[in-house]
Amino acid sequence: MKEIDTDRIEKAVRELLIALGDDPDREGLIETPRRVADMYEEVFEGMRYTNDEIADMFNKCFTVDNDNLVVVRDIECFSYCEHHMALIYDLKVSVAYIPKGKVIGISKIARIADMVCKRLQIQERIGADIAEILRKILDTDDIAVIISGTHSCMTARGIKKTSASTLTNSLYGKFRTNSDLRAEVLSILN
Repeated sequence: MKEIDTDRIEKAVRELLIALGDDPDREGLIETPRRVADMYEEVFEGMRYTNDEIADMFNKCFTVDNDNLVVVRDIECFSYCEHHMALIYDLKVSVAYIPKGKVIGISKIARIADMVCKRLQIQERIGADIAEILRKILDTDDIAVIISGTHSCMTARGIKKTSASTLTNSLYGKFRTNSDLRAEVLSILN
């Protein structure tokens, strides 16, 4: 586990305020560097952990004797684009898998998604990371992660297309190779 250097972040934010032409010692900004450092420690918590460490953290499974499709949909998350450090918001993460002898507690799926999103990310990697962690825990390749999200680097700056959203599918195992199963899960999740 890596530590987040909040003192260094605080100093950098102070310098950023100066670079923006403001006075970090004025009344409204005096505590801003510390508040931003504390916020970064919270919203980037996932950067402290590898996928293996996250898998170990949330490896809470139950034995089952069936292979019925499991779906958890519309897990609300947010992340930050690694290109602009801009907010990726209205993220909806949906996960489907086919058990091979065990299932994970459904709240753990949401916790995994949340932790993966708390990194500087691209949406495509969020889906791949969630699937990788679940593969490690569940010992199955039959995993699908579907994500829709809105990127403020596209809606609030640059091209400023406020209604644009991005949809990504990370499909593995039978979800990639079985077109009927893929169609079924995509119809459930979209």
